[in-house]
Amino acid sequence: MRYIIIFATAITAVSMLYKWRYRLMNAVLAISFLRRIAISLSMNMPAIRAKILPSLFNGESSHTSS
Repeated sequence: MRYIIIFATAITAVSMLYKWRYRLMNAVLAISFLRRIAISLSMNMPAIRAKILPSLFNGESSHTSS
């Protein structure tokens, strides 16, 4: 009986976290220290870095050397 209650509580917590995932993420990322940690951790992942960095540096800059 105890395992059923623990399992039901865990399922409820996971479903609530999933339901409010964007609200929670916005609340966490509103704190600058946590936002810096999240960005540094995501930039250490090669798949994310490979997708983000080329799009940042593809545009032409306004400082041309011609």
